[in-house]
Amino acid sequence: MENKSYKAWLYLLPAILFLGVFLVYPLIDVFVYSFEEGYNYASQTFFGVGLYNYSYVLHDPYFLQAVQNTLILVLITVPLSTGLALLISVGLSSIQKLRNLFQTIYFLPYVTNTLAVGLVFMILFKKTAYSDGLINLIITTFGFNSVDFIEGPYWAKMLVLCIYTIWVVLPFKILVLTSALASVKQDYYNAAKLDGTSKWRTFTRITIPMISPMLFYLIITGFIGAFKAYSDAVALFGTNLNAAEMNTIVGYVYDMLYGDSGGYPSFASAAAVILFAIVLTITCINLLVSKKHVHYS
Repeated sequence: MENKSYKAWLYLLPAILFLGVFLVYPLIDVFVYSFEEGYNYASQTFFGVGLYNYSYVLHDPYFLQAVQNTLILVLITVPLSTGLALLISVGLSSIQKLRNLFQTIYFLPYVTNTLAVGLVFMILFKKTAYSDGLINLIITTFGFNSVDFIEGPYWAKMLVLCIYTIWVVLPFKILVLTSALASVKQDYYNAAKLDGTSKWRTFTRITIPMISPMLFYLIITGFIGAFKAYSDAVALFGTNLNAAEMNTIVGYVYDMLYGDSGGYPSFASAAAVILFAIVLTITCINLLVSKKHVHYS
């Protein structure tokens, strides 16, 4: 028995070393940096230890703007993308002919480069000297005024970012939920038909509970992914996100390290730890909620 245990740990050793070097050690290092005041990367020196970095970050208008943008993005895109993916997946599951073709079409955006998709969205929404863009053309057709969605008001830019984020994450969620729906045993539906159960009640009492583990997985990963959003905003509004008022928490961390305000690893570390705490808290809340609403067969 001890020999088998020894072999098991030996097999796990490469993965443990890899996770320790590239995950655990950097996490501890960032946590330490976040308390070192006035840290200088070149000389590897600092003049004090305390909570000044956290105080600075939490009072920085750019960070507060980034938090606001990230929270709006999370609260809008995660529920909407999951709900839309569920509706589309149910529709695809009810189609017998050309189902594989439609699944492939819906999955295409997922394998397309993020920046390429962002460029297409810019062409659709951005006003230029030569064109107001296709979306504005549709808006003006119905008698409304055109809007500059890329360099205009805050609400317009946030709307584009939310639509773009939903568009990018939707294919993966559709793929997962379509597979989950296919795994539900037909016997449950046959029994519901015999009892004369309505389609809505069948959907809420059979389909949703049976695929709830996958729904929960998508919600958790959706929250985490939305909190880590950065490339989506860059693809639409460029690298100077602070000027566009569209920065995210991850973008703020990057700017503190490498951007125009770069060279402040202690501030970046403090912001990263705050982000980690937010994501961990929301994940724990979701885990507690899942105990009541997720049914594992």
